[in-house]
Amino acid sequence: MNHYRAYLRIVAPYKWLILVTIVIGIVKFAIPLTLPLFIKHVVDDILLSNLSVDDKTSKLMKAIGLAFFLFVVVRYPVEYYRQYFAQLTTSRVLFDLRNKLYGHLQRLSIRFYQNRKSGEIISRMMNDTEQTKSLVETGLMNIWLDMFTLVLALIIMFNMNVMLTFVSIAILPFYGYAVKKLYKRLRGYSRSRSQAMAEMQGYLNEHVNGIPVVKSFTLERYEQQQFGKRNQTFLERAFALTRWNALTQSIINTLTEIAPLLVLACGGYLVVQKSLTLGEFVAFYGYLDRLYAPLRRLVNSSTELTQASASLERVMELLGEQPEITDPQDASLLRTVKGDIEFRDVSFRYGRDGEWVLRGINLAIPQGHTVALVGMSGGGKSSLVSLLARFYDTQEGDITIDGRSIRSVTQESLRSHIGMVLQDNILFSGSVRENIMLGNPESSEEQIVAAAKKANAHDFIMSLPNGYDTEIGERGVKLSGGQKQRIAISRVFLKDPAILVLDEATSALDLESEHAIQESLAELAQNRTTLIVAHRLSTITHADLIVVVEHGEIVEQGKHDELMAKNGSYARLYNVQYL
Repeated sequence: MNHYRAYLRIVAPYKWLILVTIVIGIVKFAIPLTLPLFIKHVVDDILLSNLSVDDKTSKLMKAIGLAFFLFVVVRYPVEYYRQYFAQLTTSRVLFDLRNKLYGHLQRLSIRFYQNRKSGEIISRMMNDTEQTKSLVETGLMNIWLDMFTLVLALIIMFNMNVMLTFVSIAILPFYGYAVKKLYKRLRGYSRSRSQAMAEMQGYLNEHVNGIPVVKSFTLERYEQQQFGKRNQTFLERAFALTRWNALTQSIINTLTEIAPLLVLACGGYLVVQKSLTLGEFVAFYGYLDRLYAPLRRLVNSSTELTQASASLERVMELLGEQPEITDPQDASLLRTVKGDIEFRDVSFRYGRDGEWVLRGINLAIPQGHTVALVGMSGGGKSSLVSLLARFYDTQEGDITIDGRSIRSVTQESLRSHIGMVLQDNILFSGSVRENIMLGNPESSEEQIVAAAKKANAHDFIMSLPNGYDTEIGERGVKLSGGQKQRIAISRVFLKDPAILVLDEATSALDLESEHAIQESLAELAQNRTTLIVAHRLSTITHADLIVVVEHGEIVEQGKHDELMAKNGSYARLYNVQYL
């Protein structure tokens, strides 16, 4: 029920549009209800009357003319605006819901994405959101219109013949019982199918992105089999839903066909006994369709709403995910940053019961200094810089910038002062210009070019087919590793942060590319507080402070020459690499 309340809050801004659609819909559905009355009038009052041929013809033309005006001239705009406003409302609601979902996804923490497949998230946002449109179009509009048609048809039928009307609705209790029993399991089947679709889409998204690995290991046949298994699971669940739908429809439609046979028998008997005119009988029989057509739609609506409800649960589960990292209510903006950083007794682990990744870290980094974090893989170096940007929160201790706890300021203002260059920087499909502009979407063309020049990227960009307008493909697939890194560095130059984090920024490059990019990074680090995570120790000998992190603890710190003289952990690592 909470899901529906939350959904209705999204729909609420369009309540008047929904009301207008329902009013127009009432007119639309009321018009066909007059047709059997026209037929009764024509049969009893014209065709079977004792009027002259000329009078019959005149009255018939007037009746046909009135019917033509009502069913063609009036109905056309009514039908158009009813469809238009219904589609407009559902489209606007889906637009708002997807925007709300995407905004919520932006607020969720890194850990959420590490524990979910991107394809499954996309499936919930696109497929399940699309399914929920039935809740507006069917649940808030069509159901009420069908109920109106049903009630109005019953009123007219009772006025025409009470006994025949009771005969017509005699099967309704069986109808209700069948619907209650059959739709009980439909929700579970629908949710199961949606989950299978999400899993298949998640697998597809992940393995399409990893197609170079598939090709290099000649795994095409194996991948076909693995995808086939997931596709088979989806097929089985879809068939289960289809079978239950087919069973439902066959039972409901069979029950529906009983009523006309009962009315035909009973009504025919009344006409023979002269208790009912032929026109009344024909008109009454015409109202059977007006009674059972909305009833069928109501049953079909139950199917749609059951499936939409299952999708709504999945959408609202996603909206209900709480960000792990949140700003306190009294969080202030971090407006200016000098760059003094301090880690005070920081301990951290990724899960409540997990191993400690960092233990009792104490580290002071003065403004403008360059500090290198070195050590074996898995020692906690990258975790340390992730804590600085509040991608995660410490379990113990605190981190301060210029004496202020990073928990006391908003995440957005904190990260606006931190620029990160990673080992595998993500570029987005689009142009080179658009990717550089991520550093500052408000920047001018001159600022973009200046940032690219500082990153030694301008020359290679100009050699591309369309310069800064060259499309680089998904994740920058059309560029080399060195070119991608230079664009990543360009956008950090454009951002112009006070604090710079270089996390294995050159470890995946060849020596020539690394040398060129090191020059750019050296310029980028000038007058900024810089943290460098590096495995290749020859690249950080210039650092003001080298910190050796092993098993989550700082075991050594000092300048390169000092640490070499100690002949400890750092010297051992350096000598192994040198040899």
